[in-house]
Amino acid sequence: MTRPSLDAWLDEARADPSAPQCGMYLFHDGVVRSTPRAKVRGGEQTDRAVQAVDVFCDRERVEAAIESAKALPGIYYVRVWLNEGRIPVGGDIMLVLVGGDIRPRVIDALQLLVGKIKSECVSEEEIFQDQCQ
Repeated sequence: MTRPSLDAWLDEARADPSAPQCGMYLFHDGVVRSTPRAKVRGGEQTDRAVQAVDVFCDRERVEAAIESAKALPGIYYVRVWLNEGRIPVGGDIMLVLVGGDIRPRVIDALQLLVGKIKSECVSEEEIFQDQCQ
């Protein structure tokens, strides 16, 4: 999938009717890293490096997550792009843009939305060198 332009997204957000209510826009750009999830989160000691991640998403759940983020107080603009399939290290998994009235609300909304997408809408399987074909 072709990664959308963050500049174009921001231009579109600033042209949206909600723009006068937005005092902040915040992006999340999730990328594939070479360090395994278990090592980063759980401290597992391993020398294995991730080569790619297989990503699958439930688009209906993503839309529901977006709508719930838009319903948060002070949030006026939300846009999400998700990549699917086998994504190499350094490749984009997701882009999320949230616009709202004040910094604490935008930060909280972005954190909630990305967390919900990662935990409820997307499944990821790390692929290591010995698994690559």
